[in-house]
Order: sequence, then C-alpha cells, then structure tokens
Amino acid sequence: MAMPPVPSWVDEFKAFIMKGNVLDLAVGVIIGAAFGGIVNSLVKDVINPIIGLFIGGVDFSNVFIPLNGKSYATLELAKAAGAATVNVGLFLNAVIQFLIMAFVIFWVVKTISRLQRPKPGAPPAPPPATEVLLAEIRDLLKK
Repeated sequence: MAMPPVPSWVDEFKAFIMKGNVLDLAVGVIIGAAFGGIVNSLVKDVINPIIGLFIGGVDFSNVFIPLNGKSYATLELAKAAGAATVNVGLFLNAVIQFLIMAFVIFWVVKTISRLQRPKPGAPPAPPPATEVLLAEIRDLLKK
C-alpha cells in the first residue's frame, strides 16, 4: 500500500521549528515555568509569612471577602460552602510574585547586556562587505 503524499506545508513547518529562535523560545518557556514555581514558593512560603508576622500574623491566602454576607474562618471553608468570594490575599500574592519576577528579569537582562557590551578601547568591528561595496559605489557615483 502506497503512502499518501506529504503536504507541502510539512517541510515549511519543519524548517520553522528548527530555527534557533523557536528552540530558544521553547527552552525559555520551560525554564520560565520552572522559575515561576520557585518564585511562587518563595512568595507563599517565605515572604508572605514574614510580612504577615510584621503586620500581626495575617495569612494572606485567607484574606478574602465573602459576597454572601456570612463569615468563614478560611477561604477553603467558604469555597466548600459554595460562597462567592473576592480573594484579596491571593491577588496580593500574585502581585508580589510578579514584582519578584520582574525584579529578577531586570537584573538578568542588565547582567547579560553588560556582558555583551564591547570593552572600552577595543577597535570597532569592521563594516560588512556589502556596506563597503555600497560606499564604494556611492563614491563612484559622486565622481
């Protein structure tokens, strides 16, 4: 039995996937997800308890407003009762996580850009051959 012909887009897709940018992006997403888990734990397990201690033992994950007017000891109890809640504490956790991620990314980008900067006193890179050729053509046309 003969195999059906391969659609023409398959080769284009293979070429697209094998480009360096796509592979770099995939690696970045995977590392970013793993790093997000670390930051999540840092905020939830380290930073929030310290902040909670300074503001009187408040656990941010249990800072919520039940919309049905009843009172619940924890967010889990409110959810188990089927109450709609405004989860202020969980939102605060997300804001803290975002700020930490932004801070870390800022320093990573700053460090990488510092490492990629040419050293002072180093001769500048010569222009590409096409630019040299275009400059010669320009000069000839001026004459």
